[in-house]
Amino acid sequence: QVRLVESGGGLVQAGGSLRLSCAASGRTFSTNAMAWFRQAPGPEREFVAAFNWSGDVAYYVDSVEGRFTISGDNAKNTVYLQMSSLKPEDTAAYYCAARAGGGSYSRRWSGAYDYWGQGTQVTVSS
Repeated sequence: QVRLVESGGGLVQAGGSLRLSCAASGRTFSTNAMAWFRQAPGPEREFVAAFNWSGDVAYYVDSVEGRFTISGDNAKNTVYLQMSSLKPEDTAAYYCAARAGGGSYSRRWSGAYDYWGQGTQVTVSS
């Protein structure tokens, strides 16, 4: 099992910045990909960003490209999401996710991830 704990959310004005952290514990060696999703009020959980521990390539949803940066610290088993130039439409609960399975998958699909954190709320005021 892998436990994920997010932190760093809060209230920020439009144009501001926040850095979210996701601390992983347990069988972290079993994970090969990490991602951030977000969920505004409603049923859909939206992909935000993802990367593989084995590579340097990161992937982003178009709406955050150039404003958000996903990164990881393997030694600390922690993944970060640096968010800049925040907009009111970025308001959501942000969730960290980890994938342990192999094979091909769609990194933008929430069902591809095996472990989830409890979420941290980000609210951007206009």
